[in-house]
Amino acid sequence: MSKLNLLRKNLNESIVGREKEIDFMLIALIQGGHVLLESVPGSGKTMMAKSFAHAFKGNFKRLQFTPDVLPSDVTGISYFDPKAQEFVLRPGPVATNILLADEINRGTPRTQSSLLEAMEEKQVTIDGETIALPEPFMVIATQNPVESQQGTFSLPAAQLDRFLFRIEINYPSFEEERRILKEFSHNPGEVKTSSLIDIEDVKLWCSEVRKVTVHEDIETYILQIIQATRQHVQVELGLSSRASLALLHAAQGHAYINGRSYVNPDDVKKMVAPLATHRLILSAEGLLIREPSHILNDIIESVQTPVEAMAR
Repeated sequence: MSKLNLLRKNLNESIVGREKEIDFMLIALIQGGHVLLESVPGSGKTMMAKSFAHAFKGNFKRLQFTPDVLPSDVTGISYFDPKAQEFVLRPGPVATNILLADEINRGTPRTQSSLLEAMEEKQVTIDGETIALPEPFMVIATQNPVESQQGTFSLPAAQLDRFLFRIEINYPSFEEERRILKEFSHNPGEVKTSSLIDIEDVKLWCSEVRKVTVHEDIETYILQIIQATRQHVQVELGLSSRASLALLHAAQGHAYINGRSYVNPDDVKKMVAPLATHRLILSAEGLLIREPSHILNDIIESVQTPVEAMAR
């Protein structure tokens, strides 16, 4: 069994009923993307992020966002050391491999914006000095949509656009919740994943996933989907060029973790919803009568699917 399949098996055994979500997180890690986990309190978002990070022998930091957290608490500060009689640069928790930004929407817009440079350019600037972040670097953020009016600050479009996926965590099934009761009743909050994967393994996957073939017909298919979001009558702001690149990379990642060296149309279709729902801005009419996921389904059905044989 390959290390990637061993990792997926270990994560699926440790995180109950989240196979699809784990795959999305793996794709984001391999493709240098970031993930926003969204669900009601108590659904296991933080536990899932911690368990995922614990599977890697890299650095992991958790930052609990609150309104009084400052940008320097995220990126770091430059302070004067009286003994050395010089300024010393101390990087913040963002200088890690996996950063858990817990309840990110509780941070002020100023603090939220401190992650923009890190998420896009994999670097931070402190008092004019630029520091490269470790590789790989991934942000896993969480937020509770039910508390939108209780001391929270909605993420702006520019911030949302930097997340490769927005993953909605649904309630577990009856049997999945029974398993949760059996496995975690004595040690709630215990991380059960094993540290299996070295950072060098992740770097190898990052280089290999770029070799996954994308046929010109698949590129055309992706562009047609992107263009259709911009032309839909109930969409005010369609997907950006960053989103089209993200869809290409996500489809490559999905093909790679499933053991294929080429992208097929199903890889693209499966990536559209988690990649696009948080990027679409609906018109006033669209907000009243439709959900973004329903509009995306209409768009996918309206675009002709290329024959899989052409994708090879």
